[in-house]
Amino acid sequence: MTNLAPFEMVLGTLKASGEPTRLRLLAILAEGELNVTDLTEILGQSQPRISRHLKLLVEAGLVERIREGAWAFFRLAEGTMKSEIFAQILAGLDRSDRILARDRSRLVEVRRSRAAVAADYFRAHAGDWDRIRALHAPDEAVEAALREVVGSQPIQAFLDIGTGTGRMLELFAPLAVRAVGIDASAEMLVIARANLERNGIRNAVVRQGDLFALSVEPGAYDLIIVHQVLHYLDDGAKALREIGRALRPGGRLVIVDFAPHELEFMREDFAHRRLGFARETIEHWLEAAHLRPDGWRLVEAGGGRSSLTVSIWTGRDPRRVSDTITLGQEVA
Repeated sequence: MTNLAPFEMVLGTLKASGEPTRLRLLAILAEGELNVTDLTEILGQSQPRISRHLKLLVEAGLVERIREGAWAFFRLAEGTMKSEIFAQILAGLDRSDRILARDRSRLVEVRRSRAAVAADYFRAHAGDWDRIRALHAPDEAVEAALREVVGSQPIQAFLDIGTGTGRMLELFAPLAVRAVGIDASAEMLVIARANLERNGIRNAVVRQGDLFALSVEPGAYDLIIVHQVLHYLDDGAKALREIGRALRPGGRLVIVDFAPHELEFMREDFAHRRLGFARETIEHWLEAAHLRPDGWRLVEAGGGRSSLTVSIWTGRDPRRVSDTITLGQEVA
């Protein structure tokens, strides 16, 4: 800790965390944001019991509760003296402990189950994904805004995360010497390859991959776009940390996703895990990924139950660019 903590604060933190279930909750929330259903499955305890312990942890200032429509997500509190005190407790825990290791193993199973639901959805809708996405937002307006954000300067390397049908590659690969699209769905990649071929785009390749373990060169990309991906993920903050590693010094990360909304049917009908994101949430995640928030804008919805407002965030790698500027490099 940078400052010495008062006796009562240390004692209160120890009391709040010094109970088996609460300590397990805190340890598993260190792995990322989760909801009550996830935590119930991981710890193997009843929903009322888990909710009661979470309430105590929130009141103690060790956990934050993020309300999202009918759901609530929980994460470890950050940026307070109490969170620093607990960080030292957490650092002292043996990660190979039988109980903690079992909880992490169940977390993997829970996330695998969630990922399977999303993958099934993508497989079911791979052939008409562009049609479904058109219901969500005015694509023409979003793409026009994206063109303004990205600009027209040539770049060396472009990475498209969650490339889907390859639309972002169609738009921006012409600016790049080389472009790469990553998607977990083999069915989507078949469509993306066909679209790139049809549009005569020869400098782009698509690969199947996991955005939480990117098999791309670190520090190699001038521009990375994450288009309508984060709302499917359990841990968007972790994804941005991994994605940010692929940026070169001074490179830009552009995120396109929904603004907060209350369309609960999107969870069940379209496998959305999150109902949009506040500006501050994504900017906080960018900073946690050691990127500098560098812009935000809204593309307003056109109206109607299925019409959603879209947000566009830009983050920039704050490291200095080499004085020798190569093709596509910009001065930060």
